[in-house]
Amino acid sequence: MRASHVSAIGAAAAAALALPLGLPLPSAASAPAAPRPAAVADDDGTVPGSTRSLPLTRLDTARSADPDAGPAAQGLLRRDVEPFSLVGVVWDDPAAELRGTVQVRTRSAATREWSPWQDLENHHHDHGADPGTPEGTSTTLRGSTAPLWVGASDGVEVRVRPDKPAQAADGTDAPVTLPRGLRVELVDPGDEPPGGAQDQDRDQDRDDDRDRDESPGQGREGPPADPDRGAGAALSDEESVVSEVNGDMAALGAPEIRELSKADTEASAPGHAKPYIGPRPRIVTRKGWGADEGLREPGFVYTKSVQAAFVHHSATGNNYTCAQASSVLRSIYRYHVRSMGWRDIGYNFAIDKCGNIYEGRAGGVARPVQGAHTLGFNTNTTGIAVLGSFGTGTPPAAAVTAVARLTAWKLGLYGKDPRVRTTLTSGGGNLYKKGTKVQLNVISGHRDGYNTECPGTSLYSKLGTARSAAADYQGRP
Repeated sequence: MRASHVSAIGAAAAAALALPLGLPLPSAASAPAAPRPAAVADDDGTVPGSTRSLPLTRLDTARSADPDAGPAAQGLLRRDVEPFSLVGVVWDDPAAELRGTVQVRTRSAATREWSPWQDLENHHHDHGADPGTPEGTSTTLRGSTAPLWVGASDGVEVRVRPDKPAQAADGTDAPVTLPRGLRVELVDPGDEPPGGAQDQDRDQDRDDDRDRDESPGQGREGPPADPDRGAGAALSDEESVVSEVNGDMAALGAPEIRELSKADTEASAPGHAKPYIGPRPRIVTRKGWGADEGLREPGFVYTKSVQAAFVHHSATGNNYTCAQASSVLRSIYRYHVRSMGWRDIGYNFAIDKCGNIYEGRAGGVARPVQGAHTLGFNTNTTGIAVLGSFGTGTPPAAAVTAVARLTAWKLGLYGKDPRVRTTLTSGGGNLYKKGTKVQLNVISGHRDGYNTECPGTSLYSKLGTARSAAADYQGRP
């Protein structure tokens, strides 16, 4: 199905607010989309935070303290850098696969201690816009590893080692070549925005043991807060239009959309399937987590509906507190746009380890915004990323509960039962060719649509629990 692209700020706001929730927006014929921001470093101070890009070169094995580094290894020797909190490695060709290992170690700005070597997930092309779409064919795109949250750091060392040579058909060894243009990206998320919703959540931090004690369906909400705090402050044009598309749920510039009871949710969603809509959960807005609207491409892209939700993990590691979640999200956003060359953050929503839900890609939390989260299945779906890495570690119960609460509401707006399957058409990927009609769970894991480890085995195993809980929230028999 064809996506509609609204590029002019005024047209986007007017059209979005004029249509009932859940209906696609018509294309705006006024102004063409502005050029996308280039995937380059920016540290001129014109926007909060910064991205610094440092080229990797062939390692001097005598100086790298890496006896296993072969002659083809690349990296960056230990060095002092300006403060950063998230790190990733990118390269020129988005279609090129990095066959090898990527590792970093960083120095804490607080303790001055160096971390052990940490692996970056280097098979990250399973995320992204669908092939053939304007975003998927943009010249700004870069290949990349998943980013890793390391906290406030001021030193870095990188090593990239190719896999061992593969044996060719004639019995000779075929060397593995690393992609061209390898460089490390050091992302500083910038200071927390004053009056942001994160200020209201700092008392929510608790350790993973307490999270695991909570049973799914009994997730803990944040402390009582004024959902309009921060509303009315001076907004840029870009901030205004992003906030306006949520205008029927929150005041202009509000840091959060407040939760509603099931009855109030049904009353506020005329024209949608009843009574199977879950209660609207509390959602931290882009304003609340401090998204710089000047980074992304202007305008929004919509599809026609939301038929399924794909659950992901961000693969950024679990070493963050819930008070840092907004900083993690700003860093991922900056990495997706500045380093990888996407039009906006790829996920439609994010969830932290304490169960807080965040608005992701701009365009309205209730609307069918097209994301860049599941290569081949970004049409008529929504993407939800749980912040963390869940290949082995147990995902916090609060996060699983938040997945259920969010999908009960979002899928309920479009009349979808979280327990059933639906038919989606592949936009192209390594599991299903373009045009293939595929039966998938209404709540699926990323690996269901693409051959990937995401969302990690531990989180994937919890999706059955999330489906049942979401149906309960919707009030389904």
